[in-house]
Amino acid sequence: MEPVKLGVIGCGVIGPHHLAGAAESPLIEVVAVADRIEERGKAAAEKFGVSKVYLEGDDLIDDPDIEAVVLALPACGRGSLALHAFSKGKHVLTEKPVGMSAAEVQQMIAAKGDLVGACCSSRYRFPEGAEKATEIIASGVLGDLREVHFRCFSPAGPPPQSPPPPWRLKKAMNGGGFLCNWGCYDLDYMLGITGWSLKPKTVFARTWTVSPIFEPNVAPGSDAETHFTALIACENGTTISIERGEYMPIRAEDSWQIIGTTGSLRLHMLPNDPKQIILDKAVYEQGIVTEVVWEGDEDNSKVHAGPVRDFAAAIREKRAPRTSLEQALIVAKITDAVYASAAKGTSVEVE
Repeated sequence: MEPVKLGVIGCGVIGPHHLAGAAESPLIEVVAVADRIEERGKAAAEKFGVSKVYLEGDDLIDDPDIEAVVLALPACGRGSLALHAFSKGKHVLTEKPVGMSAAEVQQMIAAKGDLVGACCSSRYRFPEGAEKATEIIASGVLGDLREVHFRCFSPAGPPPQSPPPPWRLKKAMNGGGFLCNWGCYDLDYMLGITGWSLKPKTVFARTWTVSPIFEPNVAPGSDAETHFTALIACENGTTISIERGEYMPIRAEDSWQIIGTTGSLRLHMLPNDPKQIILDKAVYEQGIVTEVVWEGDEDNSKVHAGPVRDFAAAIREKRAPRTSLEQALIVAKITDAVYASAAKGTSVEVE
């Protein structure tokens, strides 16, 4: 099968992960990289044996040798590049969050036509545990789903030794804060392992910025949330309950559960060694029977290599990627609704 001729735009934090995943795949040939910091682009090209280096992403997209691009730059710069790439007939894999807003994602979908459009919010659904959880839920052992929830907190640490990324908690650069950075993974994971069967309808949410005591830990001018909580009612009666925070004055917590009428699963999104999925099953004669239904050491390399390899395979196999732009749009609409509800102080409808 002919390798997909790929270009990677953005060689900062996440771009090298895509390059590393691509370098080990026989289905991908990286033709060019682009980065506005010339030294960074050249260093990435040298490390991964890439022959062409561009300063501007638009110039890389115009390269006739490239058939697909990875957008690994901050969210504020991805929308226009995605539209340009689709207009040139190039397939697009965008980093997360998929866009600055749901409206921007809808523009991408309208522009892509029959091309492959994918989002890296799928990252944590490639390891073995996620695939097993998807299989268990699809089997129907949980019955009708009633609640899907997670509650994850990261306690504050000492002041950072190096400057925090300036884009990470700035609305103008990232579309939002911790909800965009990590909530997109959480929502993609939960919606994905439940087969994208949940249809969010109404959201009630709150968000908070960093506590004053920890302001030195974030980049100057940060104005986005570091803590969010939301209750999401779905059309079929299922409720999604989500809460995540960082720089918190609290002990670390990581709790994930999917509850149905006949059973529930306890699981984790992030890789653990060893990792377990626990089924609590209702048995009339016995009450609740607990069973470890899966346990294993996950291949953590799939987290970063998965999206770009799946993207290339989707192009060649003419199939949908693990998370398509249409599915990523659902995450974006929930995200927009969380921010709207938090701003209004009332529940809002998901478009």
